[in-house]
Parts: sequence; C-alpha cells; structure tokens
Amino acid sequence: MSLARLALLAAGLLVAVIVLYGAVIAAFWWFQRSLLYPGQGGPVPATGARLPGVETIALATADGERLRALWLAPAPGAGVVVTFHGNASLPEWHAERFAAGPWRVHGWGVMAPAYRGYPGSTGRPSEAGLIADGLAALAEARRRAPGAPVLLHGHSLGAAVAVAVAARAGAAGLRGLYLEAPFDSMTAMARHHFRFLPAGLLSDTWHSDRVVGALDVPVLIVHGDADPVIPAKYGARLARAARADFVEVPGDHVSILGRRDAEAEARFRPDP
Repeated sequence: MSLARLALLAAGLLVAVIVLYGAVIAAFWWFQRSLLYPGQGGPVPATGARLPGVETIALATADGERLRALWLAPAPGAGVVVTFHGNASLPEWHAERFAAGPWRVHGWGVMAPAYRGYPGSTGRPSEAGLIADGLAALAEARRRAPGAPVLLHGHSLGAAVAVAVAARAGAAGLRGLYLEAPFDSMTAMARHHFRFLPAGLLSDTWHSDRVVGALDVPVLIVHGDADPVIPAKYGARLARAARADFVEVPGDHVSILGRRDAEAEARFRPDP
C-alpha cells in the first residue's frame, strides 16, 4: 500500500473518530437531564398512605408547578425536618425515616416533597426548578408550623438542593443543614464519572461549593467511606468550603442513611 493511500486511510479513521466523539457529546448534551434526574416519571408509590400520622399534600411553586409532598406536623415546641431526596429516589423513604426513631420521640415534623417531574408532581426537573421546589417546601412548612425551627436535610443531589435553598432563604429560623453523601459541584462529579467528556456541557452545575461558605448555620456532613457514586473526597471538599463537621462512616451511598440520626437529632434539637 502506498504512503498516499495510508495517509488517506489514516485521515478517514481520524474523521470517523471525531464524528463518533461529536455524536457522543451531542447525545450527552441532549439527554443530560435524563441522566441527572433518572427518578422522574413513573407511578406514585402507595407507601405514603401507610406512614403513621403522615399525610399527602400538594405544594404550589412560584413558577406554577404542583408538587406532591408528605407532611407530618411537629409537636408543640419541636422543629420540622424539610428533607430532599436523591436524584433516583422518592420522598417516602425520608418521610418514613424522619417520622420515626429519635425524630419522632422528640416531636419533629417532616416535609418531604417530590421534585417536579417526579411521581405525582408536574413539570420537568432542572437545577432552577428543583431550587424553586425546595423553596416552596420550606415556605409551606413554615406556613403549616409557624415559628417552628427548620432543619434542612438532603441526601446526594438533595444535599445540593438543601444548600441552595438555605443560600436563598437565609439563616433566619434554620437550625442548620444535615447532609448525607453530598458533593461540592455537579461539574466535579461529571469530570469524575465522564472523564472523556467536557464538563462545560452541563446545563445544571449545582455548585454548592460557591455558596455554602456564606451560610451562617451549623452544617453536619456524613459520608460513606466506600461510596462508589459520590466518593467521600467530594463530601470532604464541601465540608472544607462550609467549615462543617465531616463524619466518614463505613458504608456506601445508601447504607449510610440514618447512621448518625441520633447524633444529628440531639445536635439540631430546638432549645427547650
């Protein structure tokens, strides 16, 4: 084969690789929100109705969406946990958890919304949209339990929602943030999981690290030492930015849930 023919073949292969890479990038850009919010759609689970004392309510957001949420009123003088679930999760898991155990013993209430586009809620998820959802949940909790101190909780993506809500709502009336398996930014997570793709493609960057340092509330971060979804170093980065207490425990992304609830409840419990 002549050199000219080899050069032509090499050039053709290079063009094919570039075209294929471009197609992968285009597909990632087009479907990124489906990847980022995989829990959207699907049927509403029946478990919410079986939670003792928990009722299903509807929340109206500032931009016109209607969210399904689970609500448990607090005992007099107790606080409310406003909890945000992960991107592939549902509010039922957290509502059931915060309606029991040490939280229930000490009278905490619970507000657990399903994000827009998730089962029972209208709309489509996005960073701006989920922040609006979080603010609506906080406002409704305060309306239903006037004067009750609020603890913002989030797991995984929900931790980023909690941070963003705190940054926009301010510290007044907040007991603090309780974050499980958080990350410092979605940009960092994209670089970790998709090293061959430019992180600049992300529409929703969730830069908690840029706002958490300005929050004047206590922050407790719990992370699993064997988390394959969000390695602990990303939670540690957020802890440094927040000047937060960082607790690394044995476990993965999900098995750590609730592992430090007794400690967290005692720490954030409203003053008598």
